[in-house]
Amino acid sequence: MPDSVSEQKTLYVVVCAAGPASDVGKLVDLAQEQGWTVQVMATPSAVSFIDVEALEKQTGRPVRSQHRAPGDPRSPKADAIIIAPATFNTINKLANGIADNYVLDVVNEAIGLDVPTIILPFVNSTYSNRGPFKRSVENLRSERVTVLLGPDMLTPHEPGSGLAQIGAFPWDTSLEQLIHFKHN
Repeated sequence: MPDSVSEQKTLYVVVCAAGPASDVGKLVDLAQEQGWTVQVMATPSAVSFIDVEALEKQTGRPVRSQHRAPGDPRSPKADAIIIAPATFNTINKLANGIADNYVLDVVNEAIGLDVPTIILPFVNSTYSNRGPFKRSVENLRSERVTVLLGPDMLTPHEPGSGLAQIGAFPWDTSLEQLIHFKHN
């Protein structure tokens, strides 16, 4: 994405409680290199997976995991959202419009507002083979959400092998997808 297009744009990086979460700073670096202002948001369970202080220093913004108190500053409006790593739970909840935490509330609304949203799952093949999950992916795609799952994108790992997959998590793949939205 050219710097002139993305200089003033804000990317919400939403992190869920999955193995690669502790490396989300890699995605932040890649996005900032492309000129994005990054707002990190974490599901309540993900907070213990990440280094909140380091991410706040890296972005210059507070990591958001709960609704702000009245009078607290708002996050800048999202021009795009990347959810990575996205869990089985978060994907299913989003597809069904469940907003039982701050992050799900924000992303559900953004999908309704047609904010470009990209999901990079970290799920094993047992979860991804479940009917409810397959329907959730189809439902999200029908709402123009990009779910990077499939033979040409990301293939779920085998059960019990997630730890070995963390270092190979394709953070850059999610950011590359934003090129398709650069004129929006």
